[in-house]
Amino acid sequence: MITNVHISVVSPVYKAEGCIEELITGIIKNITLITENFEIILVNDRSPDNSWLKIQTECKKDIRVKGINLSRNFGQHCAITAGLQYCNGEWVVVMDCDLQDRPDEISNLYNKAIEGYDIVLACRINRKDNYFKRLGSHYFYKLLAYLTETKQNAEVANFGIYNKKVISSILTMHDKIKYFPAMVKWVGFSQIEIPIAHDERKSGKSSYNFKGLLKLAINTILSFSDKPLRIVVKLGIIISLISIIFASYILIASLNGKIRVLGYASLIISIWFLSGIIITILGMIGLYIGRTFEQVKNRPVFIVSDTANLNND
Repeated sequence: MITNVHISVVSPVYKAEGCIEELITGIIKNITLITENFEIILVNDRSPDNSWLKIQTECKKDIRVKGINLSRNFGQHCAITAGLQYCNGEWVVVMDCDLQDRPDEISNLYNKAIEGYDIVLACRINRKDNYFKRLGSHYFYKLLAYLTETKQNAEVANFGIYNKKVISSILTMHDKIKYFPAMVKWVGFSQIEIPIAHDERKSGKSSYNFKGLLKLAINTILSFSDKPLRIVVKLGIIISLISIIFASYILIASLNGKIRVLGYASLIISIWFLSGIIITILGMIGLYIGRTFEQVKNRPVFIVSDTANLNND
């Protein structure tokens, strides 16, 4: 059992059997330049390949490598949360498993953190993702920043180093919808971004396609902001004002004898337009009610099936 852990490295794993050994080797090589008191926690998000077997093999080689196998696929950010709940370090590094987040950047993050920062975020320069993923990320973060009224950077994701008090604060957030970067922004503390190199993906491919990004965006916005509701309220007020002006015009024109036959086209357009607005508003309210329902059920955001090198395994 490792005591007095200085740095914990948490990495969610999905379809990464081909790079787990290289990931662990790279982390150990670079983190031992800082401290010998570390742990590596790999959380298998019920990957359909042999990732869990690979993790178990690496755990047998080094007690500092720990594995968590979830009972089903809960999603990347729930897997991160699982790792955070089991980590013990004074500092916690969160990084992806595909080696796009480079292990040799951990020392740069740590050296900046000990200057007096609670959070040091990795700002990816020359991202190696394909054009469509970069474009999707750009607009996702633009929309997220606008609707959550926070500053967001499309070049910053999960990779970073966090003081244990930051992690403790994040774990007190009982949101059923987890999005780690937004949670980091919400808790505050002293934060800084530093430029880091970004590598090509070493194994598998991103699970975030357009549909996945859209689902993530909707869930995150509904979880962290009520601004969409405020927007539709403003829209309703604007439409009401326009309707009053239009009705006043029609009334005056009728009294002056300028309108003899009411227009069928304007009536149909008005009905369709207002019906669309009403359905949109009701649908948005329904989404919020649905998220409230999920929150009230209070189900766990992850379930652990198996562990390795944890709790004296």
